[in-house]
Amino acid sequence: MKALTLEQILNLCGMVAYCQESPMQIKRASTDKLREIFARYATQQINGELFMTSEEFVRGFLGQSYNEESVKLLAGIADTSKDGLISFAEFQAFEGLLCTPDALYKTAFQLFDRNGNGSVTYSEFVDVFKKTDLHAKIPFKLDGPFIQLYFGKDRQRTINYAEFSQFLHDFHEECALEAFRMKDTSGSGFISALDFQDIMVNVKRHLLTAEVKDNLVAVTEGHRVSFPYFMAFNSLLNNMELIKRIYLNATAGSRTEPVTKDELLHSAQTMSQITPLEIDILYQLTGAVHQTGVWWKRKKVIDKTRRLVYSDLSSIAPEHYTKHITHRLAEIKAVESPADRSIFIQLLESTYRFTLGSVAGAVGATAVYPIDLVKTRMQNQRTGSFIGEVAYRNSWDCCKKVIRHEGALGLYRGLVPQLMGVAPEKAIKLTVNDLVRDKMTDKQGQIPRWAEVLAGGCAGGSQVIFTNPLEIVKIRLQVAGEIAGGAKVRAWNVVRELGLFGLYKGARACLLRDVPFSAIYFPMYAHVKAAFADEQGYNHPLTLLAAGAIAGIPAASLVTPADVIKTRLQVVARTGQTTYNGVMDAARKIMAEEGPRAFWKGTVARVFRSSPQFGVTLVTYELLQRLLYVDFGGSRPAGSDVAHSGKPAELTKLNPDHIGGYQAALPMLNGIETKFGLSLPRFASTIKVPGAGQVPASS
Repeated sequence: MKALTLEQILNLCGMVAYCQESPMQIKRASTDKLREIFARYATQQINGELFMTSEEFVRGFLGQSYNEESVKLLAGIADTSKDGLISFAEFQAFEGLLCTPDALYKTAFQLFDRNGNGSVTYSEFVDVFKKTDLHAKIPFKLDGPFIQLYFGKDRQRTINYAEFSQFLHDFHEECALEAFRMKDTSGSGFISALDFQDIMVNVKRHLLTAEVKDNLVAVTEGHRVSFPYFMAFNSLLNNMELIKRIYLNATAGSRTEPVTKDELLHSAQTMSQITPLEIDILYQLTGAVHQTGVWWKRKKVIDKTRRLVYSDLSSIAPEHYTKHITHRLAEIKAVESPADRSIFIQLLESTYRFTLGSVAGAVGATAVYPIDLVKTRMQNQRTGSFIGEVAYRNSWDCCKKVIRHEGALGLYRGLVPQLMGVAPEKAIKLTVNDLVRDKMTDKQGQIPRWAEVLAGGCAGGSQVIFTNPLEIVKIRLQVAGEIAGGAKVRAWNVVRELGLFGLYKGARACLLRDVPFSAIYFPMYAHVKAAFADEQGYNHPLTLLAAGAIAGIPAASLVTPADVIKTRLQVVARTGQTTYNGVMDAARKIMAEEGPRAFWKGTVARVFRSSPQFGVTLVTYELLQRLLYVDFGGSRPAGSDVAHSGKPAELTKLNPDHIGGYQAALPMLNGIETKFGLSLPRFASTIKVPGAGQVPASS
């Protein structure tokens, strides 16, 4: 049986405490669940104890198709005793390590610490580095001045973890300098544009998005590249997360506000040491990527007028190794590229959104239906009519009386027809809003505010075809319980009594309510959601819920007068109650008989119903799109994922056995490549592993 050292046990205990205390970290998996998963992959048994081999850990559990040498190296990260077998204690300890904030550096350190003694020697570093793809491309001088500074002139000095983290950062930058020196054979301080492209693709590939890679020559205008330009270009890509913060500082947190070069430079000088040359390159690069005309021919003019927005930065920012992991139930790619979007594909996309919108609408309506019933009864209560009855003192009193006289299920009176209508109603509302926003959004992903309002208004108008019949049936069922001993009212009887045209009674008031509601709600939701997004632009489900609820407050309250008029028009007036003949007639009579306050009846109940309902509906709608992801080549809800390049399949198609800290295992291995450029060779075939079936090779 393999035993952990005292230091390893203390480290493990510290990791457990840290991960349990910090809400920002991945939660630790339970010991029982980890042991169950470990037993599923481990096949070696020694003295009654199970162990994983290197192959079982890397190819089986992690599902990575590295070659033989790479498998041993990667398994050595978890195999702290370095005997070629991974015990459950080591398996659990590595899961704890992956929860720590500096997990990437610790993982890299354990990769190079071949003998597990807590330090890295020169020979260990060279042994691992020579196995990487980077060494094959750049024959770095492993006995040069840079190495001597860290390992000593005789290369006998060892490096501890803290020093190694700095060494790893500096080493990769030194590789780029070495590549520049190799290309600059004349010592002029310049290299050709093609040599610049070659270095970036081979040495700094992890910093390049597809857009940047395709424009490496264009951004240099085909001219020679100086050493200062080369350094500034790499520094810019290394610091894109800082650039994003500088942009947000310049725009007071807005992600849609265009920023000029001078404005961004001013913000940069107040926050960091980003140089003017880096800012110049940033605007040149975004101009080349988005092909903003002949910017290179009119550079002086463009420098003064060129503006960029946050999405410009996202398109050139390198892949970040830390990602929000989305567990998708399904992932389908309907088209290879946006250029393949046919009319049929666009119709399928609308159908997909309509279906998800139907489910989301039903969930949202059910969640707040009791509040909706209270709101309706409060609005229908006449205080200035001939009878002058006051059944309910306030919303809470109404709720209590409904439960007392009609039972708890009385709060759900009329729910069935509501669900039958709310599904297509919310579906068409969400679909039309998305459709119009897509059409009004430019190539940079920006949409003017007037277009956001227009999209919301169109969505509100389109839903009335479903909303009005639904509302009139629902309202008549909701108020039916107010009459003690009255005949039972059924939905079908109401529909038959009203007829087709009667179902659209009060439609103008419905339009008067729904168009402004959606014109207010959807733009506000989009902006509140963006404000709640994290620095990577990602929205947690709780921020989606909060954004939906907050956006519903002004939208629901401001259109209450129209909702009151609609309710009065659609309810059957009882004996002695005032009757109304249209929107204007209702407005005049309500004002004359009950005063202006009557127009705001049920405002609180309406806000408490509409605000959470739309919060639940929108969060359900967007989460469904994350879980059941279909790529139609169009736009996706902002904040669904952190934009990334590289190998998205590794990050989205997660093994369900990767629980707790192991959710971050593949992003961390990917991070060793994307942050440090230390990629290891892989196989190019399918491998069969015990307990895991076939593992597809990664490229």
